[in-house]
Amino acid sequence: MITIKNTTFQYKGSDKGGVKNLSLSVQKGETILLCGSSGAGKTTILRLINGLIPHFYKGDLTGSVMVDNVDIQHTELYHLADKIGTVFQNPRSQFFSVDTDGEVVFGPENIGIDPMEIRRRKEVITEEMSLTPLLSRSLFELSGGEKQKIACASVAALFPDVILLDEPSSNLDFKGISELRRIISLWKKQGKTIIISEHRLWYVKGLVDRVLYIKDGKIDKTWDGDEFYQLGESTFQKLKLRPGTMEQSFLTLPPKETHSTADSSRLDLTNYYFTYEKRQRIFGKKLSENDKNLALNIPNLTLPGGFVIGLIGSNGAGKSTFLRCLCGLEKRCHGEMALDEKNISGKKAISLCYLVMQDVNHQLFTDSVASEVLLSMKEKSEEKAMDILASLELDAYKDVHPMALSGGQKQRVAIASAMAAKAQLLLFDEPTSGLDYAHMISVANLLQQLTQSGKTVLVSTHDPELLTLSADYIVHLEHGRVVEHYPLSNNTLPRLKEFFQKQI
Repeated sequence: MITIKNTTFQYKGSDKGGVKNLSLSVQKGETILLCGSSGAGKTTILRLINGLIPHFYKGDLTGSVMVDNVDIQHTELYHLADKIGTVFQNPRSQFFSVDTDGEVVFGPENIGIDPMEIRRRKEVITEEMSLTPLLSRSLFELSGGEKQKIACASVAALFPDVILLDEPSSNLDFKGISELRRIISLWKKQGKTIIISEHRLWYVKGLVDRVLYIKDGKIDKTWDGDEFYQLGESTFQKLKLRPGTMEQSFLTLPPKETHSTADSSRLDLTNYYFTYEKRQRIFGKKLSENDKNLALNIPNLTLPGGFVIGLIGSNGAGKSTFLRCLCGLEKRCHGEMALDEKNISGKKAISLCYLVMQDVNHQLFTDSVASEVLLSMKEKSEEKAMDILASLELDAYKDVHPMALSGGQKQRVAIASAMAAKAQLLLFDEPTSGLDYAHMISVANLLQQLTQSGKTVLVSTHDPELLTLSADYIVHLEHGRVVEHYPLSNNTLPRLKEFFQKQI
């Protein structure tokens, strides 16, 4: 079905990334897992297969790529739409409509399929993927997992023989990951040829036929699916891969004991409420916990300062909303916030806080990685900027345009900017989405280093590995409310583990 022969590709304007003399053969109906570190070449392989290289991403290309006897290099992208479907890491990047129904049928409409056939396909996909609750809704109202499900449906509606998935679980909670596994299993039963690029490995156990370990643009190791998941935990760590089972996510490193908070600073929230609904104040009336449709409902919360505080909760629980309110981005947020017993107004919060967004593309502005870090510094220092980049293994990319980097590399650039900003309250929304295990450990260490300099760090994440490595305290949000909050220690680790296991 797929044949790549002696293919080398180097991105234009960059001496990093790409693939080197790559040869790969994939049989019809085979499910392949691509694993390896960020920037190893996994995404490049997918782009070679779906035609984004060379038709969209330019560079030096030699060798041949054939899919179902079609020469990808010499075939326009629109001729490949019904042969190869791709689900990207960020589903929003592939949406063309504003509503779910329009998005599901966009592909078939775009290639001119008969309207009666389009309606039939929509009915088939709706039933197979249990889409009924998501139909007739705005894409902007969906959670991350729901958006990913619609992205999968829009690809499936084209009835492609080959489906490529690029880090599809990176922005999903465990419930969303379970649904993604069900969809992949469905495609596998239908005989689709599936290639998955992933850092999270546990959820595709039992689905993949072959595992390819990509290193420096080459296939370094190959296993069959069962053989790969029988490798020991030490082998996964040596290869710098994330755990192969859920259980190992909590065993990689023992959680450290919580420090004493007696003399620490504190973050206090009082009558903290937010709604996305536009409301007019009547005679100065503010939001209260009794108001309906609150996206955030926190009457009172005290958190220890100078620690890494992990925010957990399902997709749509209010974690990102909470972070946006804390840093003053949501103007309709009402309530009082105090850091070290000093009240912080909305405007002051903007200067005291720095938020690293889940979609870092929204906060990359300059034409080089070094310039991006310098932009966040009040007092510019190229030496300090390079030290920060070196700590994140980004110094080699200092002159590269941020948008030319992989998803994981972009995430690290945003983290570097946060470190350079020297804010008192640092907020991270899914900072390890798209990161490999080695860089996740690096981020965990950096989060702890920030607290050692007196910073308070709040991190929203679906990665239990990150929490066990870095978090001192846990806050569990659901439906905009704090369900529970507690220090993370060996004694409380089962509570964290139970939360993640319940979602599967």
